[in-house]
Amino acid sequence: MSDRAGHFEIPESLSGERIDRALSLLTGRSRSDTAKMVAQGCVRIGGQTARAGSVRVAAGATVVIVDAQASATVREHHGEIVPFDVLHVDADIVVVDKPAGVVTHPGSGHSAGTLADALVERYPEMAEVGQPGRPGIVHRLDRGTSGVLVCARSSRAYDVLVEQLSMRQVRRTYAALVRGHPSSPTGTIDAPIGRDRTHRTLMAVTSEGREARTHYGVVETYVHPGEASLLRCRLETGRTHQIRVHLASIGLPLLGDLTYGVPDPFGIGRPLLHAIRLAFQHPVTGADVSFGAPMPDDFAEALACFGAEPSVFPTE
Repeated sequence: MSDRAGHFEIPESLSGERIDRALSLLTGRSRSDTAKMVAQGCVRIGGQTARAGSVRVAAGATVVIVDAQASATVREHHGEIVPFDVLHVDADIVVVDKPAGVVTHPGSGHSAGTLADALVERYPEMAEVGQPGRPGIVHRLDRGTSGVLVCARSSRAYDVLVEQLSMRQVRRTYAALVRGHPSSPTGTIDAPIGRDRTHRTLMAVTSEGREARTHYGVVETYVHPGEASLLRCRLETGRTHQIRVHLASIGLPLLGDLTYGVPDPFGIGRPLLHAIRLAFQHPVTGADVSFGAPMPDDFAEALACFGAEPSVFPTE
C-alpha cells in the first residue's frame, strides 16, 4: 500500500456503472483485479471507502485508488470512452465482452469510438496486428449484439485465428430471444445469404448469396406476455447478420431487431442477441479454451418479463 493515490473523476459516459467495472475501463486492468482492489479497501468514492464492487458511481464523483501499482495504470481519455470488459488476456490474445451499442471496428459512418480503437489504446502493440483499420480484429459482432469476442494481440495469433475461423474450427454460441415458437426443438437453417436486391445495405436469404448454416435449439418457450422462445444458436459459417437473417426467414424474428425482426415490448431498442460462449484452440499454446460472457442486464430484464432468470442459459 502506498500513500500515493490515483485521483480521477467519473465521466458522464460511465455514470451509473458499477465501481469495479468503471475502474476496469479507466485503468485498463481486468475486472477481477478491480473487484479485488475494492474488496481490499483500496478504493474510495467521495472520501468514503467503497465496500462492494456493485456500488454504482455517479458522473462527477471523485474516485481515489490508494494503491501505487493500480494508480500507475490510470489513463487519460480523450473523447468517448468505449466500455468493454476483459474476460482473458495474455501475450497473444485478448478476449472481451463487447457491450451492445459498440461498433467492433471502424467502417462507414464509424471512424472512431470503436472497440478496435479502445483495444489499441489499452494494448498499443495491437496497432500493428491484422488488417489496416481493423487492428487485432479476426471476427466481429454487430453493433447491437453483445457478448464474447476474441482479438489477436500478436501477428502469430492473428494468422492462426483467421485460419481457424476459415476452417470453421471456432465454436460460437449465441443466446437469442425471438417471437414465436419453433416447430421443432432443434434445427439447422441452411440457406445462402447475400445482399438484399432492393435494399443493398441489408442482407437477405438469396440464391445468389454465399452458403450459410445456423444450428439452433430451444432453451425455453414462453406464452406470456406473448409467444416467445429463448434459443441457443451456433454458427457454422459467419455471414454478415447471419443469425438475424436466418431466424427471420423461418418466422422467428429476433425481438428488438428493427431491421430484420420486430420491436421488443421492453423498450430495450436492440436485437436480443448475445454471444454467450466462444471455444477454440489457443493460437499459440494449442490448448482447447473456452470463454463465456454473462447475460447482460438488458437481456436479463427482457427474460424477467417472461418470468425467466438469466441462469436459464448458463455461460458454461
